[in-house]
Amino acid sequence: MEPNLDTIGYTLYEYKNTPQGYEVSYHGSQHKEDTTMNTHATHQDKSSSKGGGYGRFFAMIATSTVVMYGLMYLNTYAIDHVFFSQTRMWMALYMGGMMTIIMLVFMLGMYSNRSTNIAIFAGAAIAFVAGVTLVRTQATVGDVAWMKAMIPHHSIAILVSERANFSDPRVQELATAIIEAQLSEIEEMKNYIADIEANGDAPAGTPRTIPSE
Repeated sequence: MEPNLDTIGYTLYEYKNTPQGYEVSYHGSQHKEDTTMNTHATHQDKSSSKGGGYGRFFAMIATSTVVMYGLMYLNTYAIDHVFFSQTRMWMALYMGGMMTIIMLVFMLGMYSNRSTNIAIFAGAAIAFVAGVTLVRTQATVGDVAWMKAMIPHHSIAILVSERANFSDPRVQELATAIIEAQLSEIEEMKNYIADIEANGDAPAGTPRTIPSE
């Protein structure tokens, strides 16, 4: 029977089948490196150093930013109170910018391309400043965009006012008044949105049309 060679770790043994049974002979240690694994690791290191690993980082940031935008609507009272909000979009932008900076600081060991990192930090800082500026100035928000942002905002007030645990009757009465006012204003804003989108702005001097109870 042909000798059977087996490798255990880096030590080589020879097994022989003899009339007296199996004999095991020791043939020394093998110091040959696993070139396949080393080549793969070297390739990964080179890819990371050249910026090849940044695609997943950017995808993670983009996905997280979009998810954060959606999470802002979880505290709305009703599904029909959910409207696209520029204000929330700008909030997601500055949160995504700050998250990028924090995450890259903690992950510099994985992303070592200096020029790419500097560009990411600069871009994230610009996104943060732009987001904060657009939220605070409301520079891009007009009539319809303002109402679409205010409806989910009012909806939050309804949710917390209806479900909080009140013990003082005055506070309970205030919460009830807030709920009634917010519901009425939401209905009013929905009517204005539909009218403006269909017919444009009303003429100057047109009074409010408060929904009847």
